[in-house]
Amino acid sequence: MLEIMIFLSSGIRHQLSELAYRFEISERTAFRYIQSFREAGFIIPKPKDGYYYVDKDSPYFREISELLHFSKEEAVVLKKAIHSISDENLLKQNLIKKLYALYDFDRVANTIVKRENSENIHQLMRAIKNKNKVVLHGYFSANSNEMKDRVVEPFNFTTNYIATWAFDTEDQTCKTFKNTRIGSVQVLDEPWENGDKHNMLPIDVFRISSNQQIPVKMLLSIRACELLKEEYPLAEEYIEAVNDNQFLFDAPVCSFEGVGRFALGLCNEVQVVEPKEFTDFLKEKVKNSLTDIR
Repeated sequence: MLEIMIFLSSGIRHQLSELAYRFEISERTAFRYIQSFREAGFIIPKPKDGYYYVDKDSPYFREISELLHFSKEEAVVLKKAIHSISDENLLKQNLIKKLYALYDFDRVANTIVKRENSENIHQLMRAIKNKNKVVLHGYFSANSNEMKDRVVEPFNFTTNYIATWAFDTEDQTCKTFKNTRIGSVQVLDEPWENGDKHNMLPIDVFRISSNQQIPVKMLLSIRACELLKEEYPLAEEYIEAVNDNQFLFDAPVCSFEGVGRFALGLCNEVQVVEPKEFTDFLKEKVKNSLTDIR
């Protein structure tokens, strides 16, 4: 009922059918809620054209409006505050989910999601809710280094909407698609066909996903330690001080690729402790890189 009150007091008028569809209730239930608001003292005029709204002259309307809605100034401050929090912070994700649950998407999308991604996120959320396939137009894959359209079945988001978990109908596998690499999203009328195969794989602190978990230990300098925590905040819980100048990173990874990029970038300040396979992986990477240099 609170969500419907917010919806009706936004300044936009809505039909019973819209309320029923948005909040997944019957039109009869929507009308009963409206009657309850009226009995509580809110002014909701009898619609001549079928559209309902909470009149601004309702008792306490100003106080409720100020409580439930953001002014432009508040929205700017909130946007800066939310985006100053690391994308890996679970509290940020919980805050975003609560705001999405309470407010109409168009009202706060630009506050909690970066503007260039907001419409795509909205379309993906709608597809997940209704269990529809989508086309990810112009998706750029860092693995294949190509841009093409992908037909997928989206079913969840990673932390703070960084990526979308989806079943790729071409590869017949579940994978993550980074939301910033999506050109646009087209929701199809086709329902999911592979819901029983939807599965979120483990994701390591370097944002790599796979079924495997490989224990990795590295000794880090102070600089490497600080850079690791800045670039990959979730790594912090796996770091322990060895002495004043060295730190031990001990965590499972899903692949050597992510942790390998970090280690090679700071090769003079990172020492691999184990496993030997990781050391061999790094040596092979360096060897191939030197071969490619002309």
